[in-house]
Amino acid sequence: MLDIHQRIATLKRPTLLARAARFGVDDYRREVHLRRLLATDTLPRHGAAIMQLLELEENMNTRRRASTGDYSPAHHIELLIALLGEAQLMRATAMRSV
Repeated sequence: MLDIHQRIATLKRPTLLARAARFGVDDYRREVHLRRLLATDTLPRHGAAIMQLLELEENMNTRRRASTGDYSPAHHIELLIALLGEAQLMRATAMRSV
């Protein structure tokens, strides 16, 4: 079983989506973006948030590949930004606790 960081690292997405997400990650604000994406008032821990985001992103990628009418590239990028942002925050938190 892959750990969370390996799952994120092995995601294969189009270059344009991945590049846009990397540019947006510096502006990621957990309290604003994660709350909106997960539609919750209580923010989960980083690991739980990443697992929820992976599920949402996988669903969005399925829509992209199927060329469905409800696919939104902007929302897909938001999910990828949140995934990368949460992974960074989780690594930073782990480094501080060492």
